[in-house]
Amino acid sequence: MVEVSGLVKRYNGVAVVDGVTFNVKRGEVFGLLGPNGAGKTTTMEMIEGLRVPDEGEIRIDGMDVVRERDRVKHVIGLQLQSTALFEHMTVREMIVLYSSFYPHARPVDELLTAFDLQEKRNTWVKHLSGGQKQRLAIALAVVHDPQVLFLDEPTTGLDPGARRALWDIILRLRDEGRTVFLSTHYMEEAEQLCDRVAIMHQGKIIALDTPAGLIRQLDVDSVVEFTWESELDSSPLAALSGVKEVRRSEDRNVMLLTERLPETLRDLISWSETSGVPLSGLRTRTATLEDVFLHYTGKRLT
Repeated sequence: MVEVSGLVKRYNGVAVVDGVTFNVKRGEVFGLLGPNGAGKTTTMEMIEGLRVPDEGEIRIDGMDVVRERDRVKHVIGLQLQSTALFEHMTVREMIVLYSSFYPHARPVDELLTAFDLQEKRNTWVKHLSGGQKQRLAIALAVVHDPQVLFLDEPTTGLDPGARRALWDIILRLRDEGRTVFLSTHYMEEAEQLCDRVAIMHQGKIIALDTPAGLIRQLDVDSVVEFTWESELDSSPLAALSGVKEVRRSEDRNVMLLTERLPETLRDLISWSETSGVPLSGLRTRTATLEDVFLHYTGKRLT
């Protein structure tokens, strides 16, 4: 559905997007993750037709995004991170206005119902909650019934309840057969929503797979965490049974990525007793997409 090949964008001679290639399948939720400065926003803007690449090709439903921009804009919908909404218009007036931009638009009442905005239909936009504004922004993005929907950090700043309500809407849009291209700062969101995820770092795609597939690439299934107040010599920890990787964060939290949790815990407790090093806040958890991100980029996404 979306084909990106050899995409390059330079600023002052520096490639901020450097040879990016990937495909997005029809009817999937595709996530693009990356730390600040990775090039993901520039990549999304080029795919959306908002920025012209220096090299490479982008096709959406077989159409060249640069050469056939007028045709492409009828099959894509955009929810930008800073979507401008007219605060002194009602919700219904906003949808009617956006509907007037297209020759074939979805019925207004259908959109109000689909995005749980019926009760707010006559409410000024300025009086909506953050979650309601985001639902309206996405409703406006699909007013012309696009095949591909681009969502740029759609749940940023929302409370957990509003975020999960928006998750349900995104999954419903996918179930309707739409392709959803999503950027997010929330790892749990990427794991819950995305069929596949691409991790971008320093202008390149460095990993791409399903969330479960990316986690499997770590060759670990569990993480042991504890706090170590003194300076860390990781060599004894790296030698523990099952440990594949040792990390330490700035808050002195130590993480052991292991493929054999019981043996790692046994050896870790034995080492703690013999060395006299306390294991403050010892806990275990399953490996997540956050661990994958840290492994490839050395940074947390949030």
